[in-house]
Amino acid sequence: MTALTDRVAVVTGASRGIGLAIAQRLVEQGATVCITGRKDDQLQQAVQLLGPDHALGVAGHAHDAEHQQHVADTVAERFGRIDLLVNNTAINPVYGPLMDLDLGAARHTMEVNCLAALSWTQRVHAAGMAEHGGAVVNIASIAGLSASTGTGFYGATKAMLMHLTKQLAYELAPRTRVNAVAPAVVKTRFAAALYEGREAELASRYPLQRLGTPEDISGAVTFLLSPDAGWITGQTLVIDGGATLAAGGDL
Repeated sequence: MTALTDRVAVVTGASRGIGLAIAQRLVEQGATVCITGRKDDQLQQAVQLLGPDHALGVAGHAHDAEHQQHVADTVAERFGRIDLLVNNTAINPVYGPLMDLDLGAARHTMEVNCLAALSWTQRVHAAGMAEHGGAVVNIASIAGLSASTGTGFYGATKAMLMHLTKQLAYELAPRTRVNAVAPAVVKTRFAAALYEGREAELASRYPLQRLGTPEDISGAVTFLLSPDAGWITGQTLVIDGGATLAAGGDL
């Protein structure tokens, strides 16, 4: 027996990177996992990696209501329940000061990074979590903890996600726990523009002298989903190699 045996999880944005690492760790801990993403071919490759007996992939846009309901219905029909949810999908389509921000892009970023996480939680809650309980983890960012150069609106969406985490934890207790993690720069394709060509220089600002890996995040998320975290809710765990220990400067 492992910590998550017989648990069923949905992990959004999990064809690669942090989401896939989380799905892998959940399967290792005994869970069955449904992963989502935009591209079906990449999802099916990820399912083969996870093991078709332990995973399925459903392609679609994370913020699309019909896709969300299709996933909830598919998982409930195939596995009978949904116990765990990881809201991992995020976008950052713009870089620059807020005065130059395209408001259409801003609305879309808010839709994907914040409202989709709320909507996914509503779906799984209605699909059975309201009755039998469960756990939710939202993937935030240290960008939501302070001002920054170029990624200010992305950070604003992550700050909202962290507050949503608190509010959901308050409203869904005692049956469902809701927590978040806030990573610093993790070496993924999504974050490549932040570190490629300057990894050593960026890592030197971190007390632990390296950037994060998807595995650094997956272990913490799995813990928060597990019974070992049974008295933890409404919290955001910062996972940053010590980057936020010293004030000042962009991280």
